[in-house]
Amino acid sequence: MLRGEFPSAGAQSPETLRAAYDDYLAAAIDAVGVESVAERTGLDLDTLRAIPAGETPELTLSEAAAVLAADPDRPDADTIAAEARDILLMGMTTAVLDVEVLASVADGELEPKEIQQKVEGRFPVTLDEYALLHSTIEGQKR
Repeated sequence: MLRGEFPSAGAQSPETLRAAYDDYLAAAIDAVGVESVAERTGLDLDTLRAIPAGETPELTLSEAAAVLAADPDRPDADTIAAEARDILLMGMTTAVLDVEVLASVADGELEPKEIQQKVEGRFPVTLDEYALLHSTIEGQKR
């Protein structure tokens, strides 16, 4: 979700990439402490405990960004989420993909208008959806 953290995103399935995101979040939770992350993010303790336990709870990109931002050495959650969306937008530009092509390449799991709204930050994107888009976009780069 941060530039450079997942350089092989295009070579991974969305499920494998989501697991890598969860590992990254688990490391952030372990570094700061689950109670501290819960206090700083307002997220449920059970959800936060599930991540380092190897589970894959449903999270939005904004919630994941809040978890990462709980570390005082990282940027704020809005900056992290915006950077993550920028990765998708820049990737679409580099891969020469518009939302219609991206929707078809992503097996039609998301509608073009839905993709546009999620990538632009006008509608929440789940981490599963983000992993699908990230993996698909990076896999289409030439």
